[in-house]
Amino acid sequence: MQLEVGTVLEGKVTGITKFGAFVELPGGKTGMVHISEVAPTFVKEIRDFVSENQMIKVKILNITPEGKISLSMKRVAEPAKPSGGAAPRRRTRPGNYEWQPSRRSAPTNFEDMLSKFKQTSDEKMLDLKRCMESKRGGFSRHGGGSNQAK
Repeated sequence: MQLEVGTVLEGKVTGITKFGAFVELPGGKTGMVHISEVAPTFVKEIRDFVSENQMIKVKILNITPEGKISLSMKRVAEPAKPSGGAAPRRRTRPGNYEWQPSRRSAPTNFEDMLSKFKQTSDEKMLDLKRCMESKRGGFSRHGGGSNQAK
């Protein structure tokens, strides 16, 4: 069977490492799904998503001249781009920021754009610090909490 980039195939997981899973493809060739290509969310432990001898669908991302085959599980069911040609909007978890073009009137010069960027960045950093402090149970670098030495 001829393997081509973009083809979706079914293969058998033959091995799992901390960085990915090896998949036997039709025709006896083996490719690898990197841990970042397993799921659309953060994957800490690959064994939470696949197990050895499991049959999975994969998409061929790349084939090097040496014959190494890069595979993806998360791109098998990629949403089609809208007919207008614009890329689909990525989903983000709370706290993950991605640049979005402004729908408001654009600043007129570079200094205005830089000032707006700095203001937005400062606001996001403040939100991030608040979020991190709340995850630590309200402790901060500046005191508070019952575990301090007295």
